[in-house]
Amino acid sequence: MTGKAKPIPDGYQAATPYLCVKDAAAAIEFYKKAFGAIELLRIVGPDGKVGHAEMKIGNAPIMLSDEYPEMQVVSPQTLGGSSVTIMIFFEDVDALAKQAVAAGAKLVRQVEDQFYGDRSGLLEDPFGHRWSVATRKEDMTPEEMRKRAKALYG
Repeated sequence: MTGKAKPIPDGYQAATPYLCVKDAAAAIEFYKKAFGAIELLRIVGPDGKVGHAEMKIGNAPIMLSDEYPEMQVVSPQTLGGSSVTIMIFFEDVDALAKQAVAAGAKLVRQVEDQFYGDRSGLLEDPFGHRWSVATRKEDMTPEEMRKRAKALYG
């Protein structure tokens, strides 16, 4: 291919999570089963490890690789957890949560209606990454959200 490349590729206008996992091949299969991910690219090194992969969950691009400790690329399993939660909206969060749990995710917080207009829950995948999954049920202004939060929390 020749020609001038776009500095920001189509489909990558927002922040794109780049996950590190132990056993990237298994993680990709999990994300396909749990979240309906579509694999776009996989580059496997001579050692059999996934050096880079790309997938989409809905319209959200996600990149991932196996661990490379010598390059300071380590997974939540190696670190003992992650401080990052990935947020994705789905048409039917209840069905999605059941699908993800059946695929091996752990339900951390039940799916339920939230004061800010979403129905959401929290999952942890078998690779240590946390996923906040939601369906928007009600569009609200920031002022409406603040009022509900004040009524709920005082």
